[in-house]
Amino acid sequence: MLIEITVAPMKRLCALTIALFFCFSGCLAQRAAAEEEPYRLAIRKATSKMHLDGQLDEPAWQEAQVAGDFFQNFPMDSSFAALQAEVRLAFDESFLYVGATVYQQREDYIITSLKRDFENGGSDEFAVNIDPFKDKVNGFHFAVTPFNVHREGIIDNGTNINRDWDNKWYSEVANHDDRWVVEMAIPFKTLRYSRADGDNSWRINFSRIAVKQNERSSWVPVPRQFGANHLAFTGLLEWEGQPPAPGLNISVIPYVTGSSSRDHENGAPADNSFDAGGDIKVAVTPSLNLDLTFNPDFSQVEVDRQITNLSRFELFFPERRQFFLENEDLFSRFGFPDARPFFSRRIGLSARGPVPIIAGARLSGKLDDNWRLGLLNMQTAKVESAGIDPANYSVGVLQRKVFDRSYVGAVFVNKENFTSDGAGGYELDGNGYNRVAGLEYNLYSKDGKWEAELYYHRSFSAEKNNDAQSAALFVGHFTRNWRLFFPSQYIGQNFRADAGFVPRTGFLSFSPGITHNIFPKNPKVARKIIQYGLEFSTNFTYNQPDYRLADRQLQPGAFVVFPGQSTLSIGFASDFTYLYFPFDPTNKDAGEKLPIGEYRYNSVGASFNSDVRKKFYFDVEVAGGEYFNGDIRRVEGAVNFRWQPFGILAATFAYNDIQLPDPYNSASFWLVGPRAELSFSRSLFFSTFLQYNTQADNVNINSRLQWRFRPVSDVFLVYTDNYFSDRFFNEPQVKNRALVLKVTYWLNL
Repeated sequence: MLIEITVAPMKRLCALTIALFFCFSGCLAQRAAAEEEPYRLAIRKATSKMHLDGQLDEPAWQEAQVAGDFFQNFPMDSSFAALQAEVRLAFDESFLYVGATVYQQREDYIITSLKRDFENGGSDEFAVNIDPFKDKVNGFHFAVTPFNVHREGIIDNGTNINRDWDNKWYSEVANHDDRWVVEMAIPFKTLRYSRADGDNSWRINFSRIAVKQNERSSWVPVPRQFGANHLAFTGLLEWEGQPPAPGLNISVIPYVTGSSSRDHENGAPADNSFDAGGDIKVAVTPSLNLDLTFNPDFSQVEVDRQITNLSRFELFFPERRQFFLENEDLFSRFGFPDARPFFSRRIGLSARGPVPIIAGARLSGKLDDNWRLGLLNMQTAKVESAGIDPANYSVGVLQRKVFDRSYVGAVFVNKENFTSDGAGGYELDGNGYNRVAGLEYNLYSKDGKWEAELYYHRSFSAEKNNDAQSAALFVGHFTRNWRLFFPSQYIGQNFRADAGFVPRTGFLSFSPGITHNIFPKNPKVARKIIQYGLEFSTNFTYNQPDYRLADRQLQPGAFVVFPGQSTLSIGFASDFTYLYFPFDPTNKDAGEKLPIGEYRYNSVGASFNSDVRKKFYFDVEVAGGEYFNGDIRRVEGAVNFRWQPFGILAATFAYNDIQLPDPYNSASFWLVGPRAELSFSRSLFFSTFLQYNTQADNVNINSRLQWRFRPVSDVFLVYTDNYFSDRFFNEPQVKNRALVLKVTYWLNL
């Protein structure tokens, strides 16, 4: 049965929902304001020189207040940690010092590799999370392993850690039979913070992971439904006076690159080139940063991991380019995941290949404890061979903190296209612009149990500006035993975000879901089963203009979590799709497409992730059933071998077999990706992977050698090769290949 929707009652319902939303926000804020701060830690200035050696024998460490009694976050959150840690803090005019004694037997160490920015959860680690502005949403993350391997990241939305952010800091680790001791020195120039007259305070927490013992813990207790690095759960770091002013803080990061490439597919001759450019980072204030880039080159960035696309819409790939990463959430988190008004990958990247960026500037950061600002402008060049004209991208963002962890924000995005002026130059294309303006409110409760988002965006173009809007409401409630969420979204038929990510327009959707977590109370069972539960997710999408049901998915499931992050899941999916246009699920260029009409199909699936504490671990997912008017069988997963501490040898795989009745297309797709990520030391890394993709008829080989000869200064040697997959094993035919040598140097002025 199809569901009809009347628009007028929906408007009244939306108005009532918004009123209740703000009333609900105010109630949460009043409750949060009444609570006291139980965790406090004083930080004092060092009276003598600090030596980074992992010994903690300087007078400052003996005089420092100790943060201990770590509380367990996983697998339970009702007792102190079995493995403890003790943390001390100090500072001088240049550095914030963190000293930690982490109790663990040396023979129990589990380390993924010696490569910087190791993944969370696979290695033993000690981490510090710093929130200088006390908004409990944005902060800095620094982590280290027993082998002194670094990871740093920027925290946004209270929980998300962007590990692609790179900056300078230092540490040394001393290993003992029953403990390891780390000294960290974080330059104040690396952090963003404000200074006030009189007493100053930040928010901070410390966490650790012991992989073999299957334990996560933190100084300030964090409920187990959240990760141990959640900024909603932090203590108060109380400064002895003011943190020091960082002084002149300018970094110049030039690069030089030489490359040789050839397009064999089109018979082009070899292209040998030399280029140079760079970035400049200027701290306008300790909390506001200006980034400038000139002729940037991103050849060292790892290529995207390919995904088999069986959908009717564009896939999302994350941003990894360093220039865009600091305060990335300020620009890129407006809207919903499938309706972003700004998506930085639109700049310099296109479906027809890379687009040169001439120059760009970005001002971002905190104006004070309550206000955040973001301004961005970038100019791209013409690509004659691809028929791409120059374009200018501008973004303006302003956010205001409200209540304890919530904020309101405004965004404006402008893309201007240029066209030839007939005299060898360029002028603005009067009809080639697209602008998006919007307002947004994000709610995060103090205890992390409630999350909500409300936004409205409007686009402006040269034509079709009626129904050019996007709006959504999300409410989520997350407790130990229950996860409930209700997203609802509307995107108008003529909403455009040329500098954003909007794969689908002209629809109204609702996607309520619920998960129930159950924790065994019997101690014997609890040692073998961490938790189990039931979940039910849905999606209802109605297309404009008739608001007819276009997509519906009902997906019940169950899961069991075992020690070592091992998980078994089973599920069932019931789908309905109304095709408004002919569609080929195999995405082939030729052949008969499925006609417009209704399709109902059901499928089942199961997945298993093995124990990551083992040197060999894997995950696998199998599914099968009906698919449109045919059938599908799918299997995908990954196998991994941890060669401690040198790296990971792994392979991902995905196989999709689609069988549709004649005269429609049937197809089998393979996507196989063996890879090796090796670290010969903490400064020399090698990674290589192959992606064999029969859907895209492409085999990609990418190898990268990185030598970090100084902090945040690197030499990269990158080799990329592409072949046709249908002939790869018999008569390999090259599409294109390139070899790039790039040197970057970070110079502090």
